[in-house]
Amino acid sequence: MTSSIDENHDQVLETALRWQEAGKRVALATVVSTWGSAPRPAGSQLAVDETGKFVGSVSGGCIEGAVVTEALSLIKNGGTKLLEYGVTNDEAWEVGLACGGNIKVFVEPIA
Repeated sequence: MTSSIDENHDQVLETALRWQEAGKRVALATVVSTWGSAPRPAGSQLAVDETGKFVGSVSGGCIEGAVVTEALSLIKNGGTKLLEYGVTNDEAWEVGLACGGNIKVFVEPIA
């Protein structure tokens, strides 16, 4: 039996591959650690293409917009970034992570 995270993970990677094969630049965001009440577990992923289309989830919707914005910047400018959101982070409240936990998301363009 495959868990829903594994199915989602496979869908995200397959979609990212299709976008790349279509000639689009793509970034991948991966939850690398969580603490407390986090909306998605470590290993959850989100893929973003250069137009801002995305698939997957790193937070159940509460920080996706901020992660997509960072991914688009990295697609354009290169590099990688480790993002951190939590209840003590003012930006976390702005983007909606008020669940009482902490989440770290690694974002990287993929070739």
